Amino acid sequence: MRTLIVSTFVSADGVAQAPGDDASYRNAGWTFRGVEFDPAAYELKGREQEEASAVLLGRTSYELFAPVWPSMDEFAGYNAMPRYVVSTTLEDDDERWPATVLRSLDDVAELKRGDGGPIIVHGSLELARALADADLVDRYHLLIFPLLLGEGARLFSDSAHATVTLTVAEHEVYGNGVQKLVYDVKR
Repeated sequence: MRTLIVSTFVSADGVAQAPGDDASYRNAGWTFRGVEFDPAAYELKGREQEEASAVLLGRTSYELFAPVWPSMDEFAGYNAMPRYVVSTTLEDDDERWPATVLRSLDDVAELKRGDGGPIIVHGSLELARALADADLVDRYHLLIFPLLLGEGARLFSDSAHATVTLTVAEHEVYGNGVQKLVYDVKR
């Protein structure tokens, strides 16, 4: 069985929306503003590319990443590995960054049951919440920024579900106040 990892930047108050550029969100780009850049805090992101064997995205994130990531040298690992998009509405993938379209969480569960290394989810907050609610997430890679953003989409859903116990696999605090928390879902 493959490991499904959700990797996300999160504010101290749980907001994960628009850590990069998104003009529709008032706090867009919050990972670059107000927190000093410390390359050590991003070691986890580089390691993810080396360890993952596939990328899983929701449709919205895929449509944002597809025109940009293929030309970014820092994402060469992701550009070389298989990509999957969970969508009931996507007609065709983007030929600049081809991906296999999965139509349901059952398709994701089937992908997990197959052979291969870890599957990493980037962005894709709606998908990440659905995967967690369906008990398909095995690990969380969180970089928690020392910011309180208030409104904004959050990583974890507020749906009624059984208690999920997490165990800390890695933890580190960097000089800029960013914390790395790697959680395994205890089953």
